[in-house]
Amino acid sequence: MNAFHPRTGGRILVDQLLAQGVERVTCVPGESYLAVLDALHDAAIDVVICRNEGGAAMMAEAAGKLTGRPGICFVTRGPGATNASHGVHIAAQDSTPMILFVGQVERGMIGREAFQELDYRAVFGSMAKWVVEIDSAARVPELVARAFRVAMQGRPGPVVVALPEDMLVETAAVADVPRIEPAAPARPDLTHFSDMLAKAENPFVILGGTRWTAEGVAAMVRAAERLALPVGTTFRRADRFPQDHPNYAGDVGIGQNPALTARIKAADLLIVVGTRLSEISTGGYTLVDVPNPSQALVHVHPGAEELGRVYAPMLALQATPDDFAFALDDMKPVESPRWAAATIEANAAYRAWTDAPKALPGTFQYGDVVAWLRERLPADAILTNGAGNYATWLHRYYRHRSFGTQLAPTSGSMGYGVPAAVAAKLAHPERVVVAFAGDGCFLMNGQEFATAVQYQAPIVVVVVDNGMYGTIRMHQEREYPARVSGTRLQNPDFAAYAVAFGGHGERVTATADFAPAFERALESGKPSILHCFIDPDAITPATTLGAIREAALKRHTL
Repeated sequence: MNAFHPRTGGRILVDQLLAQGVERVTCVPGESYLAVLDALHDAAIDVVICRNEGGAAMMAEAAGKLTGRPGICFVTRGPGATNASHGVHIAAQDSTPMILFVGQVERGMIGREAFQELDYRAVFGSMAKWVVEIDSAARVPELVARAFRVAMQGRPGPVVVALPEDMLVETAAVADVPRIEPAAPARPDLTHFSDMLAKAENPFVILGGTRWTAEGVAAMVRAAERLALPVGTTFRRADRFPQDHPNYAGDVGIGQNPALTARIKAADLLIVVGTRLSEISTGGYTLVDVPNPSQALVHVHPGAEELGRVYAPMLALQATPDDFAFALDDMKPVESPRWAAATIEANAAYRAWTDAPKALPGTFQYGDVVAWLRERLPADAILTNGAGNYATWLHRYYRHRSFGTQLAPTSGSMGYGVPAAVAAKLAHPERVVVAFAGDGCFLMNGQEFATAVQYQAPIVVVVVDNGMYGTIRMHQEREYPARVSGTRLQNPDFAAYAVAFGGHGERVTATADFAPAFERALESGKPSILHCFIDPDAITPATTLGAIREAALKRHTL
């Protein structure tokens, strides 16, 4: 764009998105940023209109996960911004690049508590990596470029950009900023690491976090094979290593295999790549001692601020996961590694834990359904989910075989599965996309099923209905047995809900009925909901609600 050609702030903003390669934005429209909507009218950017700002922000966050570049969301001021905060929090805890553009009152009204006015630095300051309010149309290229850079570099995360309404109609003659590529630390020197590995008896690798690519995952697979290393993946990062690989040892997170827990605790060298080792991935900071791990810890992370933040590593490497994987792939193999047999044992323990689901009460055996999908779905199928006990079956029995196939919030946010699935299907229309949700989780953002219908994104939503907020009920029965409070749900007919929106819907009450219903859903070519009824007593893959209650009652009577 000619630097001397006057443009409105709204037009300048959209031109910056084009310069950064943005192809799609999500939004709920608002009068506070009408000038941006008008500029988008003529731009080569898909505008996805959503039904709630929370869903719009989650779609943008999912896009950031899929592409590694910021997902873009526009919402209006005040209530629009607070609704969107759900997605911002997910992006923060999941280390996802995302930019939320928020309307703001006119500059001359700021500080008066004008209609729907918020102090965005105060509201989002503890969630976002950076919050900025653009006070001049001439500064739009500068600040938007910085927003992209901040969102992607180091530990990625969300940036919030406030847009005063009058700034967007102000004109300025200013040059665009070229496409931003995130800066990366230098490729690490693994000399010290090689010495540590050579002395190890029982190493273990934990992969997680962001700033991975398919090429980086492939390099890590080759390195793990050459070095005979056992590999685990952190909570909801299962696609960082193929789970059908003979070096795979399991999912490090909720419902973890006890054999895997013992293996990690017994390791003498712990190689942690990409992840910050959160509460969930460490069993409440018990899997690895704080601040001095009993294992020799090698921590690889792109953000310097995360190295040594909780755990004191023996070797800290500021590097992207990709760069570490490429360097590891070039490292000389270890001759006759002492831990090769342990790696085989670790994989055998993983398969024993995940191969055959346990039979639980009810005619719908959810574990068998997930095991069937494990064989039925192609390797590039994308699975999404929100939060709830229903997800533990997925994490245990499904096997992700390629990068970019799992979209799930490490923050534990409900309502994520449906909007994430819509984002995934719009990005990859050729791939099968299946969203999983509990009955409570689905209705957090189930309205975005309408978005799927509007944009002809034929996702399949599997709603697992047990008539309650199951995770909370499980905790409730453990702590306050037989005193049910605040967890019962009365649900609609979700299959009829799908049909009402213009999609395909079926009810599934028995295991044998799922496979044909799933095939009909795919064949329909429409967004679909399979309303599956699971016995309320089948609360986790390993136990029942009744067993939890009985154990708690015995404990309380002692």
